[in-house]
Amino acid sequence: MGKRVFLYLMVFSIPLALGLVAGQGVRYSALKNDLDFLSKLQEEWLEANKRLITEIASLSSSARIEQIAKDKLGLDKKKPEDVLQITIDSNR
Repeated sequence: MGKRVFLYLMVFSIPLALGLVAGQGVRYSALKNDLDFLSKLQEEWLEANKRLITEIASLSSSARIEQIAKDKLGLDKKKPEDVLQITIDSNR
């Protein structure tokens, strides 16, 4: 009787083990697909950030700001000799 129980356990455990291995394979495949998707998404975000950083650098350049000040706002750059500095002595 003990040999028969052992035989039944072996017969049922082999398909169970194969099913578990197949399930792990399916899970691995799904996780790999998720990882590939997230890696591609991360790469797209990094490229978008690089483009935004480049755009920020070009928009905040001093030459561009000076051009806008002259053309759109009518401002001129003052020479140092045209600037009068006033200091107030706070000890009085």
